[in-house]
Amino acid sequence: MAKCDEGYRCEVCGVDVEAIVDSDLYLRYILGDVTLEWLHRLPERHVRCSPALAQYIVDARFESVSCGGDFNKVLMTADYIAAETIRVTSAWRRLQAVPTLGLSLAEYPLSITPPTAAEQPS
Repeated sequence: MAKCDEGYRCEVCGVDVEAIVDSDLYLRYILGDVTLEWLHRLPERHVRCSPALAQYIVDARFESVSCGGDFNKVLMTADYIAAETIRVTSAWRRLQAVPTLGLSLAEYPLSITPPTAAEQPS
C-alpha cells in the first residue's frame, strides 16, 4: 500500500489490498506498532486476513472475525481484551476516516497508550 497507494498483494490471501481502509499495515501504523520508516518495508495484508488483530475490532461496520489457536482472545484476560478492543477499534475507526481527514502520513497514528504489563495476557 505504501508505494503511491497502488496496492500490494496480501501475503495471506494473495489478492491486492486495494484501499487503505482495508490495510492491516496501515492499521498497525495508526496503532503505533509499525513506524513510518518501516511502512514500505513490511508485507501487506487485509485487516480481515490478520485475525489476531482483527478480532478486537468491534464496530457495526466490521463483520467480526474469530482467531483460532494461541492468539484467540478467549484465552486472554478480560482486562486485556477490553483494552485491546478499545485500542484496535479506535485505530480501525481512524483508518476508515483517513481518506477524508486530509492528514499527512505522519499524522495518521493515534496517541494511544499501549496496555501496561499488568494488562498483558498471562
